[in-house]
Amino acid sequence: MKKIFSVIFFAMIVIITASPTYAADIQIKVEGVTIASDVKPEMKNNRTMLPLRVISENLGAKVHWSGSEVTLSKNSMKVLLKLNSSTAVKNGKTVQLDVKPYIKNNRIIVPLRFIAETFGCKVDYSNYTLMVDTEPLVIDGVKVTALQQEYQMTMGSIVNQIKGNANIEAIYNNFVDNKGSKVEAPSDPTWSVAYGTGQYDFLDQEGNSIKRFDIYSSPEAAPEFLIYDATENQWYLFNNAANKSMYQFIDTATKNGFRTVISNNIP
Repeated sequence: MKKIFSVIFFAMIVIITASPTYAADIQIKVEGVTIASDVKPEMKNNRTMLPLRVISENLGAKVHWSGSEVTLSKNSMKVLLKLNSSTAVKNGKTVQLDVKPYIKNNRIIVPLRFIAETFGCKVDYSNYTLMVDTEPLVIDGVKVTALQQEYQMTMGSIVNQIKGNANIEAIYNNFVDNKGSKVEAPSDPTWSVAYGTGQYDFLDQEGNSIKRFDIYSSPEAAPEFLIYDATENQWYLFNNAANKSMYQFIDTATKNGFRTVISNNIP
């Protein structure tokens, strides 16, 4: 009887440890901000598992799907993952995974620590909280701590502050990578909340502007937009797709709790 009980007990232990357990009490924080997920974090093989979308949004990585493969890229790092595969490819080199990526509730679930550390983030665990810290954007040797966004309208203005290093870096790269041809200063540039245009200041720790870009709409540039690089005192074309990307980056920052309204004096 003891032998039978031991076998049953051992089988139960195997089943429990092999199955993912919910980590409902575990909080995920990126740079001190609690991140929400539509799929609860799970613990599997002592690894915290989260939806790929949640990780990519908060670390500023781009995602590309191809069949059962997904590629994450950010700056010079590219990671290829395959569903139900115990290996990944980092910049051409094959590495082992502790947990295979899998599908749950129509979401790709991946190990948080592996993805975060691959993209240069620091991960710590304490008191049921998994804390992820990302590297700050550095412009001309100065660390950027916040992005200030201002919309100027006829009846007043709205000033927002965006934090989160990944958000700031993604927005900065969107400006730099999508500056088009140089153009002359327009005669009638306008800002408008409706078109997502405005002033973007990348701030240092003291709140001083390190770099500033202004996005304008103008009949002279339509259907494209204009971008003014205040540091260079130069105007450039800025395509519509890049401007829409700006919307998406700001929406993501807002959804994940990284955007704060500093002032709004529009009646």
